[in-house]
Amino acid sequence: MGPFAIKDDVFMVGGPDLTDSRDCCVYLIHAEGELALIDSGVCRGSADLILANVRSLGLDPRNLKYVIATHAHIDHIGGLRRLREAGAKVVAHELDAPAIEEGLERIGAFFYGVDYEPCQVDLKVTEDGYRLSVGGKKLLCLHIPGHTPGSMAVMLEIEGSKILFGQDIHGPYLEEIGSDPKAAKKSLKRLIDLEADILCEGHYGVIRPAEEVRKFIEGHLRSLTAP
Repeated sequence: MGPFAIKDDVFMVGGPDLTDSRDCCVYLIHAEGELALIDSGVCRGSADLILANVRSLGLDPRNLKYVIATHAHIDHIGGLRRLREAGAKVVAHELDAPAIEEGLERIGAFFYGVDYEPCQVDLKVTEDGYRLSVGGKKLLCLHIPGHTPGSMAVMLEIEGSKILFGQDIHGPYLEEIGSDPKAAKKSLKRLIDLEADILCEGHYGVIRPAEEVRKFIEGHLRSLTAP
C-alpha cells in the first residue's frame, strides 16, 4: 500500500499500513507548491518514510513549510525533530508545547518502546481559531482540549467541502495521559457543530460523508456521557 489522495491536494502519507505499525495516520496538504503535514509518526524512522512517500507523490519535501502537531503523544510527535531538520517549522498549541520540547512522561514513549527526541516548537498557537497560511489555503487551527490540554483540530475547506483533521477524536480520555473527559465532551460537541464533510482521524483513517462523520463523533461523545 502506498500514499493516496483523499481529495484534490490532500493525501494520507503515514500510518500503520504506510510507515510503522505504531504510527498514527499522517496527512499531507499541498497548496501552490507549499506543503504541510498533520503529525509526524512515532519516531525518526517514521518521518523518513513519510518524506519518501511525499517524494513518491511527485512532491518535493524541501517545500514542507509546516508540520502541525495536533497533540503531544509519541505516535504523533516522535518524528517531529527529523522533519524540523528537513526544514519544516513545528506548530503546536502552547499547552502541549512543553511536553514536545521536554519529553514529559505523559507523551507515552515508554508504552511504544521508543526513545523520544525532544523538539523545539517554532510556532506556539495561543489563539483559538488561528489561521495558518499554506500556499493559497488557510488552515483553521481549533483548540479542542480533552485528549490532552493542548489538543488541536485543523479545518480546511476545498471547493465547498469541509475537511476536518481531528486526530484521536476517539480518545482515549484517561487522566494518566493528560486527558480531561469533561473538556472532551465540550470539544466533541463543537466538532459536531462544524458539520465536516470528511474526517481525517488519527487512528480510524478517513471517514465520509458528512452523516458518517457526525455519527462517528456522536458515538464517542456518547461513550463519554454513558453512566
